[in-house]
Amino acid sequence: MVTAKEAAAAMDPSKYVRYTPEQVEALERLYYECPKPSSLRRQQLVRDCPVLANVDPKQIKVWFQNRRCREKQRKESSRLQALNRKLTAMNKLLMEENDRLQKQVSQLVYENGYYRQQTQSAGLTTTDTSCESVVTSGQQNVAAAQPQAQPRDASPAGLMSIAEETLTEFLSKATGTAVEWVQMPGMKPGPDSIGIIAISHGCAGVAARACGLVGMEPAKVAEILKDRPLWLRDCRSMEVVNVLPAGNNGTIELLYMQLYAPTTLAPARDFWLLRYTSILDDGSLVVCERSLSSKQGGPSMPLVQPFIRGEMLPSGFLIRPSDGGGSIIHIVDHMDLEPWSVPEVVRPLYESSPMVAQKTSMAALRYLRQVAHEDTHSVITGWGRQPAALRALSQKLTRGFNEALNGLADDGWSVIESDGVDDVCISVNSSPSRVINCNAAFNNGLPIVSSSVLCAKASMLLQDVSPPALLRFMREQRSQWADSNLDAFFASAMKPNFCNLPMSRLGGFSGQVILPLAHTFDPEEFLEVIKLGNASTYQDTLMHRDLFLLQMYNGVDENTVGTCSELIFAPIDASFSDDSPLLPSGFRIIPIDSPLDTPSPKCTLDLASTLEVGTPRRRIHGAGGSGNAACAGSKAVMTIAFQFAFESHLQDSVVAMARQYMRSIIASVQRIALALSSSRLVPQAGGISHAPAAAAAATPEAATLSRWICQSYRFHFGAELIKSADASGCEAGLKALWHHASAILCCSLKAMPVFTFANQSGLDMLETTLVALQDITLEKVFDEQGRKNLCAELPGVMEQGFACIPGGLCVSGLGRPVSYEKALAWKVLDDDSGAHCICFMFVNWSFVASM
Repeated sequence: MVTAKEAAAAMDPSKYVRYTPEQVEALERLYYECPKPSSLRRQQLVRDCPVLANVDPKQIKVWFQNRRCREKQRKESSRLQALNRKLTAMNKLLMEENDRLQKQVSQLVYENGYYRQQTQSAGLTTTDTSCESVVTSGQQNVAAAQPQAQPRDASPAGLMSIAEETLTEFLSKATGTAVEWVQMPGMKPGPDSIGIIAISHGCAGVAARACGLVGMEPAKVAEILKDRPLWLRDCRSMEVVNVLPAGNNGTIELLYMQLYAPTTLAPARDFWLLRYTSILDDGSLVVCERSLSSKQGGPSMPLVQPFIRGEMLPSGFLIRPSDGGGSIIHIVDHMDLEPWSVPEVVRPLYESSPMVAQKTSMAALRYLRQVAHEDTHSVITGWGRQPAALRALSQKLTRGFNEALNGLADDGWSVIESDGVDDVCISVNSSPSRVINCNAAFNNGLPIVSSSVLCAKASMLLQDVSPPALLRFMREQRSQWADSNLDAFFASAMKPNFCNLPMSRLGGFSGQVILPLAHTFDPEEFLEVIKLGNASTYQDTLMHRDLFLLQMYNGVDENTVGTCSELIFAPIDASFSDDSPLLPSGFRIIPIDSPLDTPSPKCTLDLASTLEVGTPRRRIHGAGGSGNAACAGSKAVMTIAFQFAFESHLQDSVVAMARQYMRSIIASVQRIALALSSSRLVPQAGGISHAPAAAAAATPEAATLSRWICQSYRFHFGAELIKSADASGCEAGLKALWHHASAILCCSLKAMPVFTFANQSGLDMLETTLVALQDITLEKVFDEQGRKNLCAELPGVMEQGFACIPGGLCVSGLGRPVSYEKALAWKVLDDDSGAHCICFMFVNWSFVASM
């Protein structure tokens, strides 16, 4: 029986109420259904639950407020605990790395003293008249320094001996001082970094080492890393030839692995490997491997044409359980890629340790981190696709591009005879399995019309051009290099009966519209769907008027060393599925440091011309910014490959069309590269990375808009947005606005405002491009509090012309939180004093690190 005093206390919202277990259960039930119930919902709860009949609805409101606060505190506590565990593990890893570096320094000091002593001894020895003693001692030292390998056979005992030797050498590289490691340029360790990345200095072959923390158990990490085709994009195949048991619950495996060549100028590589998996005394799991050859006295495999047999020196993975959960991983990749087998101009690609670090060691860490994140978070990306499906699409595009690029005979490819000019290579694939895979999902009961696939490919040398900048421009400005008629021909692979018109003129195509699908596990890699427009003629022959491409853009930051940029796309149906067949085409640019001292003065050349005697390199003067300095004098190899599906009886005409199209693309790339290279003659605050977007924005309309923005800012705030010295003309004013440190964005005056213009900082903040900017609405950018502030200030902007919005958080186009100190908004007036748009300037913005 409730007393009057208790009832009065219950009715007073300022008094603390002790709820019974039944009341708490009822409230918790509603909380999980609706954490923030409305007043009507709370009143309904009181009516439906007799146990809450004596509780004031205001008290229930307080309970829900406290419950949400406790939930928020719990999540924050969990986040801080996870961060603390991560920092503790990273601190342990850094301390171990510090110990290893101290040992390396001690060893170098010892070796330096030893060599000094040897040098002094050699100086004294030269005065000795007995030359025989000097020669003999030298021979003895050489013999001692090069111990002979013990002969071993392919028996289990012989393989076990090689495995133990491999384990010892691998551990000395992973945690010891067997290799002198130096920090990878541009990579700094920290709690939000991928890990500690190092490359070799002064050792045989090319080597990279990566250390990182992953939130997965060691056994699962080992399982993923051993499946190399799963995460290594260049891995064509890996076959386990034999498995033998070993001690410590370990295994010895004999493997045969093939790697794609990254360019048409080099043959693919293969490896004959021994892999040893074992558990150390401290519980660490080790997977180490090395090449098998007669050098080690082990079994060898016959050479396979057209592959070049590479050598893997002792490499592998050391996986240790972390105290805070997860695993600490040490990855070592050490290879000899036989650089003698490629032309001298691309030989640096096979002598680059940063390349190995980016494409292999860091790729493994990125893949593991993404899988671990997906295991602990429920993630749905663009178009409702799971991250695993996006990775599969991305890998499918890369694999199809690599397959066409390499054109191996066992995949069904055969080379078509040249027309006398060797700049373009044509391959044809008529294998039944490939043709069926290309058409089966799209015939819809109609007869299959494409009986073959053709690939046109070429490679060229780029000089003094930033690869990410060039591909970014080509991605955003497709009309600058692509032929809309050939876009229609691309789509013909997905549309039966349309292949009968390979040379038809189809006019009526609109520009491209990029629809972002999602970013994959690599933050610099994006999957997109491009709507290219629709045809106005021959409509009866088209199943779908709209033309679509699935596109993967790997736009790596140009400050990152030793990696490539890619733009790969494939024609798709409007309702494509994850298992749809694809014919990928596109571009790959790999930066190189060429040893040639006399390159041609042209900015972009066919690669064959670089083998001739050239003239001294042109030096570019006046280029401003570190990005320009990095690009000046740089070289890169661009590889282009385009695939077409066609009927066999049209082969001759399609071959001629493909050659003509490829040569027109090469000419377009030369023109674009030359323009981007010339743009560096003018100082730019942000470096060459801004050139493509700036070129896209540098139109008369953009110059006029920039003038209106600056004039309106001066009118409303009584101050200059940019310095007068930087705005002496329309183009100069646009350039100064483009490189302004704050994010400047313009949105339309509509009921649902969308962004119409942004400077480079604004595009960086929204993580988008000028092409995709129009798909972002003003409401999506601000968080809840920011939207409230905006709603309060927007009427003032329209009435008095300007407003200052307090600092807070906004959201990029990829969903990342961005903090800003404050935001200024003002009404942009045209020359007739009419309202043209609203301009926002976000001051001192930065991305908020996600833990």
